[in-house]
Amino acid sequence: MRRVGIIANPVSARDIRRVIANATALQITDRANIVLRVLACLKACGINDVVMMPENGGIRSHVKRGLDRSHNRGDTEFPNLTYIDMPITGTVDDSIRAAAAMRELNLSAIVVLGGDGTHRAVVSACGDIPIAGISTGTNNAFPEHREPTIVGLAVGLTVSGRIPRATAYSLNKRIVVSVNGLREIALVDAAIVTERYVGARALWRTETFRELYVTFADPEVIGMSAIAGLLEPVGRREAGGLAVELAPEGEAALTLLAPIAPGHIRPIGIRSWRRIKAASPIRPSTEAGSIALDGERELSFSERDTVTVTLEENAFRTIDVGACMTYAARHGLFQRVLSPELQPSVI
Repeated sequence: MRRVGIIANPVSARDIRRVIANATALQITDRANIVLRVLACLKACGINDVVMMPENGGIRSHVKRGLDRSHNRGDTEFPNLTYIDMPITGTVDDSIRAAAAMRELNLSAIVVLGGDGTHRAVVSACGDIPIAGISTGTNNAFPEHREPTIVGLAVGLTVSGRIPRATAYSLNKRIVVSVNGLREIALVDAAIVTERYVGARALWRTETFRELYVTFADPEVIGMSAIAGLLEPVGRREAGGLAVELAPEGEAALTLLAPIAPGHIRPIGIRSWRRIKAASPIRPSTEAGSIALDGERELSFSERDTVTVTLEENAFRTIDVGACMTYAARHGLFQRVLSPELQPSVI
């Protein structure tokens, strides 16, 4: 059975960066409308069954109203929607638990609504199931910015088997951080700061930044990856990553102006940067502090701990929305010829 999962984080984009940087905060109705657009596109591509993560933030009730309105009109524009049977905590554990359940159900793909942190949580538990991201977080370096309608169509075409696997799927890099053998992952960046406490998890105090490791360095994104991207761009599909050594602004020879959050441009002191290879563990030089994964502090360490950072390639799969839609256009997947005599000509 071809089934798609949806994990929609109702509380993404609510960290401290929303306050200090005037970041966008999508309303629950906006998130529900995104889900409804994705559902309609999946149905249009022949996907009849969708499984969704339950939550108590209000998305589920708004989606239900949309489905009920469609049903009362006699429309059949939406697939059958069910929810994972799981406890709801209102934390990141919900996304992890839902992704693990979807893996057990052997779903064909998972659509994720959230920022970098939500996508990291899903990837940590979804196994080999490909994901398709929709940006609804504060910092959205990993999920590319696209209209959800297009994402839904690309997922529907892929799951229905009309896009070749070699075209539809992309393999992605990730960073594995180990502290005394405890492993955590980052999809975009791992940053080491001097603050020992996790506290307000989102990074924003630039004077504490010391080391940065990224899977890709894109000058068009915001967040920690933007620092690397404005020094030496590294593509998502390109081999290797980038390591940057940082320092307080007055202690470094180079100062870089970087957008570390929406509308939040700050000077960053740079000591050096270098390319890094996959499968080569790196020992950070910072003796004590905390480690932020995809922009949020998750781990703390001291001089007594053993810390390594390792870049891994071909670590998980995503649906390449751009490649899917280009293939669909070139192969006429959205075209219906009603009368051979009236076929358009190409001039």
